Amino acid sequence: MPQLNISNTATAASVVNVIAGWQYEYLPWPARIKLLIRATIVGVTLVVFSGSETIMEESPIQAGGTAGGTPAELTTPPIVFDAPGGDRLKFNVRFPGAATVDGIVWAFPL
Repeated sequence: MPQLNISNTATAASVVNVIAGWQYEYLPWPARIKLLIRATIVGVTLVVFSGSETIMEESPIQAGGTAGGTPAELTTPPIVFDAPGGDRLKFNVRFPGAATVDGIVWAFPL
């Protein structure tokens, strides 16, 4: 099962696909995706796409993390969905200003 640890920092207002360039950004097979993500400040939002389908509309993500720390399921609610093979995954994070977003994503082949 592939996984990717995420740690992205922005110093100005911007939108970043935090998994851009990951080997499994384009899924080679159907998969169950599990994402844990949190930010260092309040006001950071996330939009989740699988191909042309919007999995989660722009929503706030958990705040209060320490930059560089990987979130745990005990304290961070997971985002879980099934995606078909060939889909491009996009996790677009909107930074309102200087912040760090940390997370981990798993792709469980179905």
